Amino acid sequence: NGQIPLIGVGGISSGADAYDKIRAGASLVQLYSALIYDGPKIACRINRELAEFLRKDGFTRVSQAVGLG
Repeated sequence: NGQIPLIGVGGISSGADAYDKIRAGASLVQLYSALIYDGPKIACRINRELAEFLRKDGFTRVSQAVGLG
């Protein structure tokens, strides 16, 4: 019920990966490994991809998708 923030970690290198973690209950995601392999531009790409997933599902904010998965 949003009392404890969950952080999705591990294997997040795309908007789909981030969206899976968010739908599973994460309110934050960690991109450590993706940053090492792909550089800082990965964050912009993931953000764009994530925004598209949210739009397709009718959400305007990430918080609306948390835990719905």
